Amino acid sequence: MQTTQLYIDGAFVAPHAGGSFEAINPATETAFARIAAGTAEDVDRAVRSARRAFDQGPWPQMPAADRAAALRRIARGITERLTEIAAVETRDNGKPIPEAEWDVGDAAVVFNYYADLAESHEADGAQSVDLGDDAFTGTVVTEPLGVVGAITPWNFPLLMAVWKVAPALAAGCTIVLKPSEFCSVSCAILAEIINAAGLPAGVFNLVTGTGPEAGAPLADHPLVDKLAFTGSVPTGRKVMTAAAAGIRTVSLELGGKSPFIIFEDCDIEKAVEWILFGIFWNKGEVCSATSRVLVQRGLYPRLMERLVEATEAISIGPGGAEGVKLGPVVSKQQYDKVLAAIEAGKSTTARLVTGGGRPAGMNTGYYIAPTIFADVPTDAAIWREEIFGPVVCVNPFDTEDEALALANDSAYGLAGAVMSDDLERCERVASKLRAGVIWINCSQPTFTQLPWGGYKSSGIGRELGKAGFMGFREIKQITRYDHTRSWGWYLKP
Repeated sequence: MQTTQLYIDGAFVAPHAGGSFEAINPATETAFARIAAGTAEDVDRAVRSARRAFDQGPWPQMPAADRAAALRRIARGITERLTEIAAVETRDNGKPIPEAEWDVGDAAVVFNYYADLAESHEADGAQSVDLGDDAFTGTVVTEPLGVVGAITPWNFPLLMAVWKVAPALAAGCTIVLKPSEFCSVSCAILAEIINAAGLPAGVFNLVTGTGPEAGAPLADHPLVDKLAFTGSVPTGRKVMTAAAAGIRTVSLELGGKSPFIIFEDCDIEKAVEWILFGIFWNKGEVCSATSRVLVQRGLYPRLMERLVEATEAISIGPGGAEGVKLGPVVSKQQYDKVLAAIEAGKSTTARLVTGGGRPAGMNTGYYIAPTIFADVPTDAAIWREEIFGPVVCVNPFDTEDEALALANDSAYGLAGAVMSDDLERCERVASKLRAGVIWINCSQPTFTQLPWGGYKSSGIGRELGKAGFMGFREIKQITRYDHTRSWGWYLKP
């Protein structure tokens, strides 16, 4: 059985207290690895290492081309080990192998993208600003922000970590990564790849462990300049509170309950395909999952019939099995949470159309049949609260205004989608949806070049794109006065 280590100050080390915990395969409910259990002492050592590497090391002052070369070596290392990492993610998270391969391949893309962006940003240089007074000249420059504490989730274990690690490193920051205790193994492999890439000691550090034992000490550490968190709203509040105590920068990518508006001029097959992808990809363990589907009434009965038929045909099983499109949810804790949400939905007037529990004959593993509720009361918890599992709610609507009102009536604002053959209507609806990510005639495709983040309770700040890079840079203005002139305010020339 594999046993992981921490990675601190350029070396793989055992945790200070010597503890570990099991990594559980959700398809078999059995352990396949032991994860090093870091504690506050390990976090302190890692943060101090990152602090020294930032304050005294070469990384922040290194030419962007040199940092970019290191990032490209990391990207190559991920690509070379793609099959291995994908298999680990399937074993750790439960997702089907093709999904895991997609995620790992995308992680390499992210490193390459930020390598390019670091170089282009440096090439752009300082920005001169016309101050309207020829005695003064002004420029705006950016600098690396500092030490980053990154706390990442279990649904896309490697990719969500890379969304923070790659831009932070490209920007010249140093970082301490604390991945979810439910899925840590691929991040341990990332540490191996980064170590092989030859970054200076302390630039990247990995501390695995639980939220209370490792995550909270990282969020509270006074030497961290920025906290970057992806996860649940309740934990996000704790991270934000910790950041506020130290007046530190924070970025939060939190939950969602994203709407998908489908107008009656749509092709049913295309609509059903994107509904399925929008909620059952990664078993619905996606913060942006379009879990609230709104269908115009003229299409509603026919679409529901086809949606149920397609949903019941989805192949369920271990993520490593051929042809599987829906694996087990990540853990017993998540399994119980999703089933509790389904039971709460059954107690309302909503119609359970299909699914609603463990698939027949699958007695081992955290499997939940893909579940559809229809005609859901809009005050029901299943309509308003994030479930983070393979559960979708579908309601009819009559007019565009009604659809928008229903879609925007949410505490969340991460994503939204609209589908129609009327592209002018799509653009109009997209402009009125209160969310940070909008899809037209699709749902869920995500591109490194575009910013990612939400409105309202879905978070603060943006990842990916240029915004993701700038989130790890500080902005500085430099104002110069012509020293050949006398100012003459107090002392007359």
